Amino acid sequence: MSPFTGTGALLRLNLRLDRTRILIWTLAVGLGVYGSVYSLVETFPTPEAIEARGALLNNPATLMMTGPAFAADHYTFGAMVANELSLYVFLTAGIMGILLSVRHTRAEEESGRLEMIRARPVGRFAPSAAAAATVALACVLVGSVTTLGLIGVGHEDLDVGGSLAFGAGTALTGLVFAGLATVAAQLTEHARSATGMAMAALAVAYLVRGMGDVIHPTGSWLSWFSPFAWAQQSRVFVDLRWWPLAVSLAVTLAAFALASALAHRRDLGAGLRPAPRGPATAPGTLRSPAGLAARLLRGSFIAWSLGILFFAVAMGSLANSLDGMLEENPDLAQWIALEGTDLTAEFAGVILSFVMIAPLIIGVSGILALKGEESSGRSEQLVVSGRARAAHLTGWSATVAVHVVVLTLVGGVGVGLGVWAATGEGRWIAEMTGAAAAYLPALVVVAALAMALFGLVPRLTVLAWMTVVWVALALFLGGLLQLPDWALDLSPFTHVPALPAQDLGTDEGVSLLVMTGIALLLGGAGVLGYRRRDIASQ
Repeated sequence: MSPFTGTGALLRLNLRLDRTRILIWTLAVGLGVYGSVYSLVETFPTPEAIEARGALLNNPATLMMTGPAFAADHYTFGAMVANELSLYVFLTAGIMGILLSVRHTRAEEESGRLEMIRARPVGRFAPSAAAAATVALACVLVGSVTTLGLIGVGHEDLDVGGSLAFGAGTALTGLVFAGLATVAAQLTEHARSATGMAMAALAVAYLVRGMGDVIHPTGSWLSWFSPFAWAQQSRVFVDLRWWPLAVSLAVTLAAFALASALAHRRDLGAGLRPAPRGPATAPGTLRSPAGLAARLLRGSFIAWSLGILFFAVAMGSLANSLDGMLEENPDLAQWIALEGTDLTAEFAGVILSFVMIAPLIIGVSGILALKGEESSGRSEQLVVSGRARAAHLTGWSATVAVHVVVLTLVGGVGVGLGVWAATGEGRWIAEMTGAAAAYLPALVVVAALAMALFGLVPRLTVLAWMTVVWVALALFLGGLLQLPDWALDLSPFTHVPALPAQDLGTDEGVSLLVMTGIALLLGGAGVLGYRRRDIASQ
């Protein structure tokens, strides 16, 4: 029997299980790239507007948040796409690669399914080869739709060669982090730990690339220690060179080879790094649903808090560059909804609305984490041990609500700190914190929708994520796409007053109270539904 016997069958099984997941990633990236480039075309229609946009690259915060400043002296639309869009596309591909890789390696071992498969007549390397092939196919699909999205816009600066290199860089960046995640899966015996280690590596790569580009605008020696820089240094649409992508390919092959070697130095189900011994007794807080939720969601909460704070401060610090940018490109005011009465306050409010997408995601993901608890059987064990269903759901949801509140306020403080750094006026911290608090009813109503769907019809919880997508679409592209008012009104964010530029009047206060009432009704419906339905453990 060959070491790869059964690879084809396992690959088909993986694709069968992940067909919807891969399709969603592919469509999201493809549509995101096309929509982002299209919005840039509409927002920066003239060479003068593009040159004004390029002037922002002198700001270190911009370099940290986007990428190297290629062709800054003669900024073109192609350079803008390469410098400012590529990082976020590569970041998305890296996250996808990590999640899919851990799902088909360590998660399979932890669930016991891999042991059952290995008991069948399959080759020694078949499961790992099938997992690598699954991730590779997903990355190739994402890279392909990235290329198609760029070409589909039809801009003269986005040539075919550069678009192909952009797509190849996307696919290879996803594969690099998939390889690193596969290595992490050999070190620990838990999928959650492997994902955390790989995500930490991704965050370090992001920071290293940012600090390297701050040292030198087109990339310094430090930048080359980041996988993101390897793809960005291909300089698509500026001065195309393919050889940096060979670094990504070499590291990908080396990472998968290392993972394969490490896999044969450990027992099935174990990790090379011994699991730390836990305390002899569990803290009393774990006896409550709220305490259990706080412990299980702690890692993601800390990571999101740090990310939100960093992003908010960096974006808020751009306030001192606003006047000059609007003088060169008045059309930009329409894209970010500026009326001109108080540019700093209006700009800070817009940036805050962008930041609020993060607690929106945390609220929905935190509630729907209960699906994993239910399918794994842990929720059933809690219920049969005497825990009331209503207490289980409300306790967990209370912890998620606290996380949403804290992240919202952190975002407000971060934007306030950034604007303070730009203007020298400390009052912005308190003002932006209060402005962030106004988003709480809108954030809670979406989390309550997820709670209601989980309690009543768990198979339809995807509707909660569709709501998140619609809120983001209406926020980022609603004006450019000229969406009708009724469509924009479907987003809870539409009904939040644009503080601090706008006063909180009676109508706005009523809207916030209505959303709060709807959230309470949805939450109550979720609790009632959860008490009545069966628990679907697997």
